[in-house]
Amino acid sequence: MSGEKGQSLVLEPTPPAGEPFVPTPEETAGPFFRPNSPAKNNFREAGVSGAPVRLTGFVLDRKGDPVSGVLLDFWHADDRGEYDFKGYRCRGHQFSDARGEYVLETIVPGLYPGRTRHYHVRLQAADGPILSTQLYFSGEARNATDSLFRPDLLLKLRRGAASVVATFNFVIELGA
Repeated sequence: MSGEKGQSLVLEPTPPAGEPFVPTPEETAGPFFRPNSPAKNNFREAGVSGAPVRLTGFVLDRKGDPVSGVLLDFWHADDRGEYDFKGYRCRGHQFSDARGEYVLETIVPGLYPGRTRHYHVRLQAADGPILSTQLYFSGEARNATDSLFRPDLLLKLRRGAASVVATFNFVIELGA
């Protein structure tokens, strides 16, 4: 399948019928989570610079069905590798839509000592458990030395002339 401007788009294989989807791995939320983030799906606001990224995907249950109304709370470093501890720059939450889809307009996060580039996300369906995890960029030299890096949390990337489209589908456990 071709992506933007003739680029090849790699799709994950569909699991065999009846085989449950594997839940997205849990990772530390990190010391930088801040509760009560504002509802927003665009971090590219005044004062935020950096290479644009459109992060999108779906929230699915273990059967592969879309899950609507899931809280997705995103946060990450700015393009200089700094987190905002006083406000909510590069922080915000949204809910998956009726098709289980989410979209975040953001930037490529900067590097800081000891870590590779990554996004943090905390998900929770109504009455479901919290899933805190991180998403990583392929081809980063620091992936090899970051003790938290997991290859099963790599974003699928398509690079266009002016921006990057990153995709990741979350699989969550639902409450009883």
